[in-house]
Amino acid sequence: MKLKVLFVFLFAFTLCVKAQTSSSARDSIAAITQKDFLNMKQQLGITIDNRPGPSGDPTASNAANSDEDKVVPYTLPDPLIANNGKAITGQGDWQNVRRPQLVKLFEDEMYGHLPKDLPNVEWAVKHEKDTTAGPYPVTEILLKGTVDNSRYPQIQVEIELLIGLPKGTSEAIPLVTRFGSITWPFGPPPEEPKSYFISAYEPLWKQQLISKKWGYAILVPSSIQDDNGAGLTSGIIGLVNKGQYRKPGQWGALRAWAWGAGQAMDYFSTNPLIDESRIGIEGTSRYGKAALVTMAFDERFSLGFIGSSGAGGASLLRRNFGEMVENLASSGEYHWFCGNFIKYASVLTVEELPVDAHELVALCAPRPVFISVGSPLIEGNWVDGKGMFLAGVHASPVYKLLGKKGLNTNDFPPMGEALTSGEIAFRQHAGGHSTGPNWSTWLAWADRYWSR
Repeated sequence: MKLKVLFVFLFAFTLCVKAQTSSSARDSIAAITQKDFLNMKQQLGITIDNRPGPSGDPTASNAANSDEDKVVPYTLPDPLIANNGKAITGQGDWQNVRRPQLVKLFEDEMYGHLPKDLPNVEWAVKHEKDTTAGPYPVTEILLKGTVDNSRYPQIQVEIELLIGLPKGTSEAIPLVTRFGSITWPFGPPPEEPKSYFISAYEPLWKQQLISKKWGYAILVPSSIQDDNGAGLTSGIIGLVNKGQYRKPGQWGALRAWAWGAGQAMDYFSTNPLIDESRIGIEGTSRYGKAALVTMAFDERFSLGFIGSSGAGGASLLRRNFGEMVENLASSGEYHWFCGNFIKYASVLTVEELPVDAHELVALCAPRPVFISVGSPLIEGNWVDGKGMFLAGVHASPVYKLLGKKGLNTNDFPPMGEALTSGEIAFRQHAGGHSTGPNWSTWLAWADRYWSR
């Protein structure tokens, strides 16, 4: 009995120590993040406090707007008007004039510029095993991408990438790359979010892909760049900067994760079992933002599946609905973007931002992109499903100019209705913060472009 009591005491004591250690680590990250945030504001010469963003808690006194009747009028920049005011009327003008202009504007003011001399990545297979996705045999390989750190050995970056291909594949097949997490080679796969299913009979995403004889990959963003401001002096950003603070125009975490996806694409091009012309990119929430940034800046990805990306992703920033610029440019989220973006929550306003989300979607043109969102009854209104739909609407003229189809309506569709007739697709499913209930719809749409 005494031993049992002692065991219970030791177990409780261990849990308490772990909780205190975890809390201490969080406090340390928050303190370092705040120091980095204030350093960036100092570099920018911003001496005033940022405007506070609204709360995601609908019961809070400063709750984010979720009422369409309270959306104030706004004017969007025209993606088909060049910086000199001239209209873009031809495909060549888009590709040679306007697209480079938009890329630069997004780099200057929002996502940041890539360093000119990025280090090489050397990929190596670490493990390989046979497994299954539902009833389908799969061969999975775990790769490590070691980033050359010879210029600053104090920081190591090792990119984690898992690839699953139908067992016995003998020809190059399509593959979807997801931003996510892996538990290889030990332990069971992570439990899917409960909102993942339409019903208990909906197969998981891997099984759906393998059933079509397509492959999957999971790229781990945290192995590229930490998801906090404290990590900006480490990861790939810190490695290139030799452990020093960023400059205002340098890349943030979203662009760094997208760079990591580009490094994975470099590997895919060397694997004879993967068709590099049929590679998709998928992600949800902040990883949905990263997936859209990847599609916009890296034209090698042929299809996008952008899940609940919200503000900073596919949702119009000028719409005062859900998450706002003030949230994105706060000390909790500024690390996703370049330092210059902080200006738009302090000394400037969102109306002065020279770009908006519809132009980020337009940078994907003419490649097909599917915008996914969950039910506001489950997911909430923070990500602004209608704002993402409208970004697709206002990107559609660019697709039309390039001989493709955008969205075929300006009216926000009922939940569950799939707008999949064009190269911009949209569907609001009945689940939560996940692409899960849209996978079968996305696959049917993607099959039009990848089937051979």
